[in-house]
Amino acid sequence: MNNRLVLGAFALVTLLSSCVGGNKNEEELVMKRPDPKVGVIKAEKQTVVYEQTYSSTIQANVINNISGQTAGRIRKLNVEVGDFVTEGQILAELDPMQLNQARLRLKNEEVELERYRTLFKEGAISQSDFDALELSYNVTKSNYENLLENTILRAPVSGVITSRNYDKGDMYAMSSPIYTLYQITPVKLLVPVSETDYTKVKKGNTVTLTADALPGETFTGTVVRVYPVIDPSSHTFKVEVQVKNLDRKLRPGMYARTTINLGSAENIVLPDTAVLKQQGSGVRNVYILLPDNTVELRNVTVGLHFGDKMEILSGIEPGEIVVVSGNTTLKAGDKVEVA
Repeated sequence: MNNRLVLGAFALVTLLSSCVGGNKNEEELVMKRPDPKVGVIKAEKQTVVYEQTYSSTIQANVINNISGQTAGRIRKLNVEVGDFVTEGQILAELDPMQLNQARLRLKNEEVELERYRTLFKEGAISQSDFDALELSYNVTKSNYENLLENTILRAPVSGVITSRNYDKGDMYAMSSPIYTLYQITPVKLLVPVSETDYTKVKKGNTVTLTADALPGETFTGTVVRVYPVIDPSSHTFKVEVQVKNLDRKLRPGMYARTTINLGSAENIVLPDTAVLKQQGSGVRNVYILLPDNTVELRNVTVGLHFGDKMEILSGIEPGEIVVVSGNTTLKAGDKVEVA
């Protein structure tokens, strides 16, 4: 019985010794664990360009419906759909009968006015008689010019003919225009911009755009007008963009993606791997390397995220050393080794 007690006590002492030895070994392993290696960069300010991309449709800068003021027989049609025309070019001519009659009346009154002017200078007629005839002449002249404009139809702008609704010899009935003319140099776009950018978009801002129909090509335009109201249903406002389109590649109806330059600012820019997001919140943090090779956890305010870069609005000063890799398992106060 005594031997059994002695053996049991010996076994217990041995077990306790092994346990104590094991704990000591674990502590030694922990103490010998190497410092985590991290990658760092120096925080520096860069120019950050603010841009937003919106979808829109290309439109003609001007759309003119070429029509006469009164009905009449179409005598000439000088252009066809797809033709490019210049401002002032004659597009169509209607029956000139009324125009010729007006021209004869004008010529007759012009001769009569000159005769009255001579009589008035000689004192043969009164001022009121001369003024009445001069007024009649001016009315006739105005009627003639109006008939001329509506009988011989000219292009009010340079552009391309997109539709023709009558043939030569048809009776123009004023129900639809004879031609439709689109001015496409320049073209315009009405871009629906988010209300959050309302204060950033200014007349004169530079715009770049691409069209699905012209892959690989980029065009430059300018903001020419900012509409003053915001659509309450879409929470957007219209921005009118003009593109010179001198080569006429852009055509009305094309789908385009428009990128508007909203200005720029000088802020710190970091690789996005440096910025850690707190789970369950919108808080963003970075680790700052201190002179003693320990790290400090710092809250930051972020701005634009572009490519693999992130703009930092506050929380870091230029010149501070920021951990950009090996930071996912760190804790504040950890000592690290710079790789």
